Amino acid sequence: MIPVFPDTKVALKGKKGLIVGIANDQSIAWGCARAFRALGAELAVTYLNERARKHVEPLAQALEAPIFMPLDVMVEGQTEAVFERIGKEWGQLDFMLHSIAFSPKEALHGRVVDVGRDGFLKTMDVSCWSFMRMAHLAEPLMKNGGTMFTMTYYGSQMVVENYNVMGVAKAALEAAVRYIAAELGPKGIRVHAISPGPLATRAASGIPEFDELMDKAQSKAPSRSLVSIDDVGNATAFLALDGAKLITGGVLYIDGGYHIID
Repeated sequence: MIPVFPDTKVALKGKKGLIVGIANDQSIAWGCARAFRALGAELAVTYLNERARKHVEPLAQALEAPIFMPLDVMVEGQTEAVFERIGKEWGQLDFMLHSIAFSPKEALHGRVVDVGRDGFLKTMDVSCWSFMRMAHLAEPLMKNGGTMFTMTYYGSQMVVENYNVMGVAKAALEAAVRYIAAELGPKGIRVHAISPGPLATRAASGIPEFDELMDKAQSKAPSRSLVSIDDVGNATAFLALDGAKLITGGVLYIDGGYHIID
């Protein structure tokens, strides 16, 4: 049988998705949101706080997002409020993108063996548990199946200089993806960890010597090129299509092949 591919302009028409993690127009989440919207999806967009709102609101307007809400996962009740509104206004959710991570400076910049309990818990809370919590809240809204995405990095599998405790958190996040994929798979819900190569995002700016990391990735990757937010967005959006319905539980590397190089 010859496969029939959908019209790319309407491949996600009628689908509704939640985008968490847009900080500005350099964000990975922004690249993903544009790709989802280009395929016809309707999007709900969140912003961290009032300071971030001025940067995110014009982007949400460009996406024609009917739902635009604050979401700081460390503020009690804000996560639940977003999903409650989606449930009331849409009654469904077809995909969800979790693109947030955080570690206190003193925890991120120090050795893993020296990380204090409070710094470790905050890192894991925002970078891992928040995805687990969103998956829990999204599950009942994905009545006809769906797709859940979160962002990880190569430092979860290999020791990357200066990535430190965030590598520990991303390793836990990838394990969560596998377990949640196994638990929700019978309901037609797929779960993916997306692992882009180094990108000059606001979050990456907190990692010491990040420019050197980008130079190394560009010189050693088989493609000899750096990834863009559009590269990440296009690959991520593909996994939301029905044609990817049997792909779940893994890590998709979008890094020009850098992860295969010693």
